[in-house]
Amino acid sequence: MVVKALSDVAIALNAAHWCRAPQRAPFVDEGSFSIESESRRPFGFWTTTALVVGGMIGSGIFVLPAQLAPYGWTSIAAWIVGIGGAMLIAWVLARLTAAMPDATGVVAMSAHGLGPLCGVLVGWSYWIGIWSANAIIALTAVRYLAQFSPMIGATTLAQALSATVLIWLMTLLNLGGARLAGAFQIGTTVLKLVPLGAIVLILAGIVWQGGAGRPIAQHPAFAWHGLTPALTFAFYALVGFEAASVAAERVRDPTRTIVRAMLVGLVLTGTLYLVVCTGIIFALPTAAVANAQAPFALFVSTYWGAGAGLATAGFAAVAAIGALNGWTLVQGEVPLGMARAGLLPRWIGRTNARDVPVAILLVSSTLASLLILSNATRSLGGLLDFMLRLTSAATIWLYVGACLTALVMRVAPIAAALGLAFAAWAMVGAGFEAIGLSLALMLPALPFYFLRNRLT
Repeated sequence: MVVKALSDVAIALNAAHWCRAPQRAPFVDEGSFSIESESRRPFGFWTTTALVVGGMIGSGIFVLPAQLAPYGWTSIAAWIVGIGGAMLIAWVLARLTAAMPDATGVVAMSAHGLGPLCGVLVGWSYWIGIWSANAIIALTAVRYLAQFSPMIGATTLAQALSATVLIWLMTLLNLGGARLAGAFQIGTTVLKLVPLGAIVLILAGIVWQGGAGRPIAQHPAFAWHGLTPALTFAFYALVGFEAASVAAERVRDPTRTIVRAMLVGLVLTGTLYLVVCTGIIFALPTAAVANAQAPFALFVSTYWGAGAGLATAGFAAVAAIGALNGWTLVQGEVPLGMARAGLLPRWIGRTNARDVPVAILLVSSTLASLLILSNATRSLGGLLDFMLRLTSAATIWLYVGACLTALVMRVAPIAAALGLAFAAWAMVGAGFEAIGLSLALMLPALPFYFLRNRLT
């Protein structure tokens, strides 16, 4: 998870940039540093590509095989369409970066093109996406930890309570300061690559042996009506490719570097996801994968034995906990930066002696906990299903804002129009319940913004 740590640092740098200049335009850096300075822009092509890959590889891939298994062959089409749509939006972000090389990221670009209020709404929605994603990450960790202690995953309520406890443990860790949280993050960095590597090795062995030893099973045929919901699930795993544009002010020659890094990173990670997720789905019976609490552990234990399956579950659980730690840090940093820029009430920007935004960190974790507990009456699969759809809906607004900005500024208008249509398609797949809740959660930003000077 080294690349993931880099991604988290990039987002934190974006928030920190807002904090450095509270009296200036909140979203656009006028250029107080030499933009060609190598010390100011230390990220070359490979580091920027690592940001993209790290921003995309999270905990979602560890549960997506179970969510996509019922779609069978349609899931393959969903991955292909999702990668193509993400590349469209990546191209738009790259062109926007070229047009606004001093902007600090996607939120800054949206504010510049659509106005500060729209920028706040996009940033607020991104914040919603972060803490709702934390709910998913916590549930993912619990599902894999349940392989060692079945009691914590026996019922939906048990999963919800266990995930809530895990969220607050990571919150307490982050209250100790970024240095402590960062040390923990480094300790869990590389572990998430181990389960992915194990899956690839097993799949390579299956192919080498011509499919010998693979359970014989029928898988659902391609169906047009299943493409839209499957696309939304697949796109959730691809979210994070904007990490390079978030760190645009740190990238050397951003006009060329960012577009290459985003496209290369998308192809590499998307291909890995396609191979790993599809391999698990088609190497096992559909029902077994769809009902699996820990599909990676199930797959490895089927081919390498129970011990290897438990080891995989352990690596996946630790990797998910590491991701939860990193995003718990970021869920406080994003609104902190907006508050220090004067776009949200000042109390949000208050920090303790360790420079931790305690109030907003507690609010974020409380919201993530309420989201989990309020849906604890759903089925085991339904709980995670809804979280995935809500997080996708909340995050897609970021891409909607970017595409609308490009259209307003006449930057790559054809790609922006196609990207906007794709984002709308993926949004529809989230369902009206998730879309409605994402909008409802966005509305509190309005009074916070308009009354920011009174709500001190």
